[in-house]
Amino acid sequence: MALALEGRAMKDDIMLGDTPKAVNRRRRVKGVQANGRLWKHSGLSDIEGLATRDEIETFFTFTLVRNPWDRFVSYYHWLRDQGFEHTAVRLSKALTFKEFLSHPHTQASLEDAPYQRYMTDMRGAEHCRLYIRLEQFEEDAGPLFEHLGFSLDLPRSNASSREADYRNAYDEEDAALLGDICRVDIDRFGYRFD
Repeated sequence: MALALEGRAMKDDIMLGDTPKAVNRRRRVKGVQANGRLWKHSGLSDIEGLATRDEIETFFTFTLVRNPWDRFVSYYHWLRDQGFEHTAVRLSKALTFKEFLSHPHTQASLEDAPYQRYMTDMRGAEHCRLYIRLEQFEEDAGPLFEHLGFSLDLPRSNASSREADYRNAYDEEDAALLGDICRVDIDRFGYRFD
């Protein structure tokens, strides 16, 4: 989404991420006193300080969501390709997919990160005008296109080399386990394993 939008970014727009324009604009946020880390996965509570609470309440905030089973397979394979020091990276390289999913650290990090957490401010108020399911992008993105006044094609970037069908990574027990861990997102966005 950031790649799709950056072509329309204005010179004063602040961008957090690793797209070419965002990388070139990082100096704009250097030294800004924000509540959390300013990066491509910042939540609304993180950016308080960069933006005021009043501004956050007026923004047209939206985010992309993804099938949790598919997201987790991608996450596991992405971690295995990383070289930085982090518990999740270390575990993914040492454990099978099944073992990684069953590990307490993995489960705690997943339970702590439902999509709404990224769209919640420091006071605990959710400010998301639109959740867009990646699998239903054209259907869900209409209100965003209306707000922007133009439509976007979503380029595929960051594709991993993993098998395309996420279902092949799971046995019945693992699919049920991830379903339990990610129940909040599954229920809210109507996801199913199949």
